[in-house]
Amino acid sequence: MTAPTDHNTAKATARSDGRTLISVDAMGGDKGPAAVVAGCSLSAQINPDIAFVLHGDSAVLEPLVAKRPELAGRCTLRHAAEVVTMDDKPSHVVRTGKNTSMWSTIESVRSGEAAVAVSCGNTGALMAMSMIRLRKLPGVNRPAIAVLYPSANPQGFNVMLDVGADIRADADDLMRFALMGVSYARNGMDLPRPRVGLLNVGTEEHKGRVELKEAHDLIRAQEANGWFDFVGFVEGGDISGDVADVIVTDGFTGNVAIKTGEGTANLIGRRLREAFKYSLLSRLASVLAYTSLVRLRETIDPRRVNGGVFLGLNGTVVKSHGSADATGVSAAIKLAARLSQNQFNDKLAARVASTLPAEETTQ
Repeated sequence: MTAPTDHNTAKATARSDGRTLISVDAMGGDKGPAAVVAGCSLSAQINPDIAFVLHGDSAVLEPLVAKRPELAGRCTLRHAAEVVTMDDKPSHVVRTGKNTSMWSTIESVRSGEAAVAVSCGNTGALMAMSMIRLRKLPGVNRPAIAVLYPSANPQGFNVMLDVGADIRADADDLMRFALMGVSYARNGMDLPRPRVGLLNVGTEEHKGRVELKEAHDLIRAQEANGWFDFVGFVEGGDISGDVADVIVTDGFTGNVAIKTGEGTANLIGRRLREAFKYSLLSRLASVLAYTSLVRLRETIDPRRVNGGVFLGLNGTVVKSHGSADATGVSAAIKLAARLSQNQFNDKLAARVASTLPAEETTQ
């Protein structure tokens, strides 16, 4: 017996000349539009089945696109005169940002022109705009941001959510995060029956806050019909472990966890470089270990899985890391295209709707 699909009748994917159309905020990010266009070009070389709508200052974008023959006939420019900066407050952007590249990017998904939106810009502003323009799915109280976290599992990564969409989450929110994470793991990572863990201060059922204990029971109740295995409470060390494929937590805890992981990885990298430079013998050892070090770097390279997915909206939005280079942008686009081609958001909507009372699903 095989796991059922999350949705029986999916909507048509937004396409351009038979290609999946990706809406890209070309002005967001620390490295500027040159890195974003380079990422689109790299992605176009790898995947012939995608096309782009680039949003931003056409005077800046036109010469950048003209230098990339891979984008010829596969890229439409949409002029947007203003840019959302990393320092802009989300509330201010929502009120005044209608002429920005970020707003235009989301509008392409809202109108059905494009399948997925991708941006390297301000996370808070992107989430606020996405919620205002795309709206939440029925049954979703709080959207979540899901990321792929390096792990000891065979797939190499675990899904973790929420990592910063909202610092609060009650028991019902956590249950819906679990269902959304399961759908993401199934459609984004090809895991037919994901294992779900609820992050807590211990694995014993009597530990943790009241809402965590309530969420534990709610998630357990969805296990039979949700085609996933609930492993119960997990601890911080399990985020990168192999006991679960989906780690569920609130946005405050999740954001602290991933930032701690990033800082620890950077510290280890610096200390390792210092150790190899310590003496002549250590320098020789680094030469002998070069191949293994390159393999390790490629395995844990965050650029390969760059992209946090906004879950729980009427449209798919992928948030690329603000400092992403061409490789990172390309990885975010690859993720966006895959989710679109798997008709992910329709399946996610059906999964969330399956938990609603009958009277709510008919309204």
